[in-house]
Amino acid sequence: MKEPSYVRVNRKGRVAIPSSIREKLRIEEGAILEIQAQDGGDIVLRRTLLLKGGGRVVGNKTHSKILGELDQLRRT
Repeated sequence: MKEPSYVRVNRKGRVAIPSSIREKLRIEEGAILEIQAQDGGDIVLRRTLLLKGGGRVVGNKTHSKILGELDQLRRT
């Protein structure tokens, strides 16, 4: 497991994701992230996909499901 990175919360509640993590995960300026508070006090951030047209934001699990369904449709 890699060493953790530490970030500070500013007075507006903002945190900066370290550039090494942004580059590794290809998170660019303007990206939309899903955030959840877990039981036990953990915070989870996930990359999301913004679907054009409906303007709906979906998480990685839904994104994977959509891609799987599209693959299935292409095979038929």
